Amino acid sequence: MKVERTKLVNQILAQSKESPDDKEVSGFNYKGEIKSIISTGSTLLDLAISGGRVHGGGIPSGILVEVFGASGTGKTVLLCEIAGAVKRKGGQVMFFDPEGRLNKTFAQLFDFSIDSTEYFMPDTVKEVFAPVRAWSPEGKNKDVVHGIFADSLAALSTSWELEDKDEYGMRRAKEFSEELRKTCRILAQKNYLMVCSNQVRQNLAAGPYGQKYKTPGGEAVGFYSSLRLQCSLIQKIKRKRKIAGKEFEQVVGIETQVMVYKSSVWKPYHTAPLFILFDYGIDDIQANLRFLKEVKGETEFILGKQKLGRSIDDAIAVIEKEGLEKMLREEVILLWERIENEFSSSRKTKVRTE
Repeated sequence: MKVERTKLVNQILAQSKESPDDKEVSGFNYKGEIKSIISTGSTLLDLAISGGRVHGGGIPSGILVEVFGASGTGKTVLLCEIAGAVKRKGGQVMFFDPEGRLNKTFAQLFDFSIDSTEYFMPDTVKEVFAPVRAWSPEGKNKDVVHGIFADSLAALSTSWELEDKDEYGMRRAKEFSEELRKTCRILAQKNYLMVCSNQVRQNLAAGPYGQKYKTPGGEAVGFYSSLRLQCSLIQKIKRKRKIAGKEFEQVVGIETQVMVYKSSVWKPYHTAPLFILFDYGIDDIQANLRFLKEVKGETEFILGKQKLGRSIDDAIAVIEKEGLEKMLREEVILLWERIENEFSSSRKTKVRTE
């Protein structure tokens, strides 16, 4: 793996128009390695999460992650991309689907099959977290990361609520707190990665200066999450096609911005764009090409010294035809690291006087 990366880096730097001094970015100073890492399916989001700690970034195992945002902002797609990455690395997956929306065809887009996944449609908070604590995946390799996914927490009830005993709806928040308190240490001990989606609700008590939206389920989910990712819709992705002499336009996806809202992994508040196509998933090639073009200020899409065209569709076609996905990803990482270096603190280590 290290030899392959070195070849890619050398190829990129050999083709680069940057000066020799700029090429020193290949010696980026990572602030603490992470042993087990899972990709989100987006190079830029991986970097936003932990690009300063490990080459290429990603989500470390042993933690709880909350992905929250309004309906239709790509939360389910992001969970499925991460679940697929866990599967490709040899891990097993538990998928809790309280809303019962995940279907086999959709899941297969992301390289994981419901038939080979422990799949549940729980009604209550306890029906999610109790099985997690009792879970014992097959295989003895402790370095393999197993994944637990819940889509979404907002749909979960309590036994009290189902029996019409919870008049004020307070029991759910207490159960989240109780269950997470018992579960989060298990995630770290067994090297599990748990990723949950959550919707936002209008916060009527916010006042003129408070936070306008909040996530349901009380404060426990946000408190126990080591990483919180906020999804916000930027725009719809539309395509025009001419059929039988007539022009048609359809919405084929969405562009979403993901912000690292909270992080015990690395720095918070980095952001990354996600281009999500409905029948494809996260379009990492498009995001990477647009990043390179925007940052370098080019008038067309370029990889190294190779011109790919002015159209994003043409540029994507060249990348896929010539198998340049890894090279594209590596150039994005190097450029991102160059930018991150500019914001690194140059101050000496703080002197503690007391």
